[in-house]
Parts: sequence; structure tokens; C-alpha cells
Amino acid sequence: MALNASETMFLSITEVDERRQRYEVCLDAPPHIVSDGLWRSPQNTRTPMRSFLPLFELQVLLIFVITQICRLILMPFKVPLFISQMMAGLILQALFVGEPVGSYMRVLFPYGTHDTITTITSIGFVIFIFINGVQMDFSLITRMGKKAWTIAIIGLVVPILTAAAILAVLTHPLLEVIDHNYNGFLVALVSHTVISFAVIASLLNELQIQNSELGKLALSAALVSDVLCTFGTTIGTVFMFSEGDGTKEIVTNLLGLFAMAIFVPLVCRPVMFWIVRRTPEGRPVKDGYLYVIIVLLFLLGWVSVKINQEFVLGAFILGLAVPEGPPLGAALVKKLNFFGTTFLLPIFVTICMLKADFSSTYSSTSVFAVCLVIILTHLVKILSCIIPALYCHMPFRDALSLALILNSKGVVEIGLYCFLYDYKVIDGLTYGIMILSIIVVACIVQWSVRFLYDPSRKYAGYQKRNIMSLRAWSELRILVCIHKPRHISSMIDMIDLCCPTAESPIIVDALHLIELVGRALPIFIPHRIQRQESGLQHRSYSDDVILAFDVYEHENPHVVTAYPCTAVSPPSLMYEDVCNLAFDKVASIIILPFHLRWSTDGEVESDEKSIRALNCRVLEKAPCSVGILVSRGSQRMREESSIRVGLIYLGGEDDEEALCIAKRAMMKMGMKLVVYHLVYEAEEEWDEGEAMEEMKHNIRYQQIVAREGSETAAFLSEVAKEHDFFIVGRRHGIESPQTQGLTNWSEFPELGVIGDFLASPDLESRASILVVQQQVALKPRKGWLF
Repeated sequence: MALNASETMFLSITEVDERRQRYEVCLDAPPHIVSDGLWRSPQNTRTPMRSFLPLFELQVLLIFVITQICRLILMPFKVPLFISQMMAGLILQALFVGEPVGSYMRVLFPYGTHDTITTITSIGFVIFIFINGVQMDFSLITRMGKKAWTIAIIGLVVPILTAAAILAVLTHPLLEVIDHNYNGFLVALVSHTVISFAVIASLLNELQIQNSELGKLALSAALVSDVLCTFGTTIGTVFMFSEGDGTKEIVTNLLGLFAMAIFVPLVCRPVMFWIVRRTPEGRPVKDGYLYVIIVLLFLLGWVSVKINQEFVLGAFILGLAVPEGPPLGAALVKKLNFFGTTFLLPIFVTICMLKADFSSTYSSTSVFAVCLVIILTHLVKILSCIIPALYCHMPFRDALSLALILNSKGVVEIGLYCFLYDYKVIDGLTYGIMILSIIVVACIVQWSVRFLYDPSRKYAGYQKRNIMSLRAWSELRILVCIHKPRHISSMIDMIDLCCPTAESPIIVDALHLIELVGRALPIFIPHRIQRQESGLQHRSYSDDVILAFDVYEHENPHVVTAYPCTAVSPPSLMYEDVCNLAFDKVASIIILPFHLRWSTDGEVESDEKSIRALNCRVLEKAPCSVGILVSRGSQRMREESSIRVGLIYLGGEDDEEALCIAKRAMMKMGMKLVVYHLVYEAEEEWDEGEAMEEMKHNIRYQQIVAREGSETAAFLSEVAKEHDFFIVGRRHGIESPQTQGLTNWSEFPELGVIGDFLASPDLESRASILVVQQQVALKPRKGWLF
């Protein structure tokens, strides 16, 4: 490599060793950080292109633009996010070769600034590791099932033992083939065996399956494997990088490592719990506490370097010590996520790719040997994960998907290879091949899992689960979803409406949904089994749900059984928790709260977009019937109260399901039901023989002739204030003359045409509305890629 002083940040360069490429350089002290601008004085030489800060800003701007362009181009191909950042590095590297673009690139990236941008952006990698440590629930290791432990340990141990056996048998032939590249051979072998929790969590997040059964199992196995790998590589690093008086240095480093491993959990973690206790409920953690933890993060990184460990080790250990979730864990993630993960980390990945040198000529034998060991390692690891998964009675497609997920590589491996390359543990050949292998493996894994695994497949092809299919006097199983404390009362009212009796009891699964913040592992807590091990900081919210349904069950002995539970997951994947619980509990209907809340004067008080998105996804994927409850105040349907219920009936499966709910409501004393049958011609008759045989007392049937949507709207406007509660079918996708024209004015399609009209604040109605969709038959997906 020939260096020209004009293409560097140095004043002069003198070559002193051609074979080892050593140079003697001369530079300004202190170096030029800022420039005097374009209109500097002739006496000052601090030009923008010879000053570190302007160059750093220009480099960051160029990398950001190229990364976003690559992301835009690669987005339709569903590749991992970091691939676009790596492709930006390849493009920048290609620009260095040609002229005249290469000369401008060498001016923009002069030799001497590489260390600057690498050092600054490495902070992003450290913060990324720290954040993932914060999001790990380390205590989950003690609560994991045998399946996760078995898959993790076998998937880690078998490839290493297989490699050790091959090395023991073929030591001399391998040394003749790979010669000086033996370190690179070992690094390729070990690094493609280990599993990184951060990489698996990022992959599952992009695939949107971390809430699925497969995703939770993969995260659990990755957590076990990552902890074991970190422990093993840390001990190995102590022995590998010891110099001078080896025994003394090894003992010193081991003692320092042991002291750090004791200090952080036994001193730092109790202090953090003290901070949590000092933080009032619902209030953010004070910034002063957060800044102390951030300073401690870099201090532990410095200690890690002093004991011959990577800087990120201290960040990882401290992250594990931080109590996951709000308030402290969530506050740290929110404070550091943008600066570290969103801003600095992509630049770090691009710079790591920029370091790879593909222009040099290498021995084809060495290239083949490194590629072969990577392929064989992955094949052995896939088999090691598939076999125990099949032994645990997993379907083959799911077992293969799990094995592929646990073989994924990503940002953590990029940082690892970069550090090993900087420390000259591996040469340029091994570094370039393994960097490219990350791209290949990540793309293959993501595309394959998208093709093989469909989390909604389990909901297809099962028996009918709706209220209409229930036998007379059979128990009704309802799943109610609660986001906020205000939803509790309306959901209990809804259960009252279904009239639990000793002959027809109701089993309620009350699911409290909480947004996942400051942790990576989704959590599901059945409170009847495991109330003391929830580990949540939103304890008052969950306690309100638990207490309310316990009291309701106590008030209705032998007719209502309540099972409260809590699910902590990302808003975009909450529907998986809802559908999984409904499927496992054989629920007949899911009751969801509407996303809008009105004040007493009719104004919109709150609008939860995430709740609406959840409702729409549940309507698409639910394994049973679904009801959306538009609550406008609590009626608490007690025996002494008189509740006026209106049923709007046009026909169809959804309206039949709504009619079944109305039939159950009529068994409760004090209920007054009016059935409005909208017909096109007056001579149409109501079939009282089947639909009305059990609805004789306190019922009024009224046939309404409506030939178009305007007549239906006029009728609904008249009766909107005459009732306390309406039950309607969603009738999504069904066209009828009675609703013609109303669809164009529908604001919320999830409520259907009639439900959306009744929910309009323009009617000034105080009636709550239950919009019912009967179970939708799902077809299993054959397989897909995009």
C-alpha cells in the first residue's frame, strides 16, 4: 500500500519497512479539530478537508445517504436492515478504485481519519450491546423449560465437539493446507457456532414472530446460549491475550474479571433497585441517575480493557444488572436508543465493511478451506438444533425454522470480526470471507423462515368456535382484553350482558395487555399460577385487573370463573397473544375495547392508534368469534336495573351470532330487548320457530322497511337514544340494499356499516355498542417468500 501525504491527515510519511508496511509519520499536535471555514485567512492552514470534525461530518452524511438509498432499493427483497448498511460499505469501497471518483473519495476519507470515525461509531456498538443486555430478563434462565435448555446446549456443544474431533484427527493435513491462516480457521469455526441473543431478537423483530411459540422458544434458547458463550469466550480471552509473565497476568486478569462479575450484580443491581423504589409510580426516572449509569457503563468498559477483555464486556454485564422494563430499563433504552442504535451503529457497520480488502489476491486453497469450514459448521449446527426439536415433538417445518433462526448472524458478529481484525488475530482474507458470509447467511435465514413458518397456520382447519355452535346450557368461554384500567368496568358489564347462570356458566380469561418497553423477551403471566413472579413494574395496573375480576367472581359464585393474566409484548404483535390465548383456552368469543373514548360532552377524549391496529389484526386472525365493545359509560347490569337492549338484524352469519348473544341476555331479569329486523319488502317474515323460541318475555319485535341506506340512517337516528345497549353484526364485505351508500361514509370499517353509524358522535347517543363478527374460517398458507 503506497501512501501519499496529500491523501492523509499527516504532514509527512516515510516508509521504514516495506515488507511489514511500516511508516514514520509526522502530524500536528494538537491535531486540527475544527477549521476556519472556506473563507479562512491566508495565514491559517486549518482548512475543512484537513480538519477532523468537518471530515467526520461529511463522512457521516455520505454514509447516511448511501445507506438510505440501499435500504430503499433492498426493501422489496425483505433482507435484514443491516444488509443495506453493509452494502453501503461495499459501494464506498468500490468508489475508491476508479478515477477520478477515487481521488475525491481518498480526499474525503484520508488515511488518519479511519481511527477517528471507527472509535466514535464504536460507541454505538457498545450502546447496542448494553441495550440488549438491559432488555434481557436474566432471571428467565431459571424459569425456562427443558426444551429451550436442551436445544441451546446441544446446538452449542455438538458443533464444538465435532470440530474438536476433526481437528484432533486431521491436525497435520489441515496445517499443510491452511498454513499461516490457522487462527482464522479457528475463529471461523467458533464464531459460526456461537449464538447471539441480540442478533436473534433483531431477526425475530423483523420477521414479526417474537410473540409466536417459535419466536419465544428461539429467544429462550438464544438467551441460554449467549450467556454460556459469553462465559466461555471471556475465559478463553484471558488465556489467549496474556503476555509477558503469563501465569501472573492470567491470575491478575481472572481476579479482575471475578471482581467485576461480583461488583456489578451485588453492588450496582441493588443500587438500581433502590433507584426504582425512589421513583414515584408513573413518573420518569431522574436524569441524574441515568447519567451516573451511563458513566459507569464506560468506566466498566475501561476496566474490561485493562484485564485484556473487549470493551463491550463491561457494557454487557452492566446491562444484565439493570432491572428490565420500566421505569429504569425503559428510560435507559429510550435515552440511548436513538444516539447509539439508530445513529452511530449503522455507521459502525458501514465502516466495518469498508475495512474489508477484496482487491488483494489470496490463495484459492485458503479461501476454499475457510468457506468449507463455515458451510460445514452451519450444517452441523442445523442438524444439532433440528434433532432435539423433533425429539420434543415439534413439526419438521417448525424445527427447521428454529434451527435456521439459531444459525443467524448479524451486527454482533460484524463487531466481533472487526475487533479481531484490528488486533490482527485474523488476516484480511478471513475477515473478508466471514463478513461476506454474514450477508449470505442472514439473507438465507430470513427468506427461508418467511417461506417455512406461518404463525397463523395453527388457527386453520379446526372446529367451530362461536356462540351459535354452543350446545344449550353449555358453558361459555370468553376472552376479554384490557389495555387501560377504564376498560375493566365495561368488560364486566359485557359479561353481565351474557347472563352467567348455574346451568350456563361463564369462564372468563381476562388478558391485560401491556406494551413491551425496555426488554426484549415478551412475557405471559397467568396470575392464578404465578402472581409473585411477574417481575412487572406496572403492578398497580395488573393488580387492578386481578382484584376486579376476583371480586366479580366472588359476587357470582359457581356461575363465573375468572382467570386473569398479563401479556407484555410489542403493540404490533399483541394480536398473537390474544389469538394464542383464545386458541389454547378454546374461547368462543374475544371481546376487544374500541380505540376511541368519548368525554361526557361527546368530544373524543383519547384515540389509541395501537389499539385500533390490534383490533383489525385480531379480526383477521382470530380463531373464534370477535366482538368490539364501544363503551359509553358503565351501566353495571344488576338485577334491579332495567337495561334497554336493541338488536339490529339484517341477516347473515354475523347477525346470527349477535342474535345468540341477545338470546343469552334475555335470560337476565330486567332486560328489555327490541329486535329491529331491517327488510327490503314488508312481506318478508321473521322465522320465529328457530330464532325466537327462547326469547318470549320482555321482547318486542319490529320489522323496518328500508330500501336504501338513507332510510336505514334515518331509522337508526330515531332509535339511537332509545336504548342503553346495541348489539349488531359486523357484516364486513356483505352488500345489501339497506346499507347501500352508507359504506362510503364509514370511518371505522372494523365496526361494520351499522356499528360505525351508531358509534358516530353526531347521533349524541349514550348507548354502548357491541359489534360482533362470527368466526372466520382461515386457510393455511402453503408457503411464501415476500
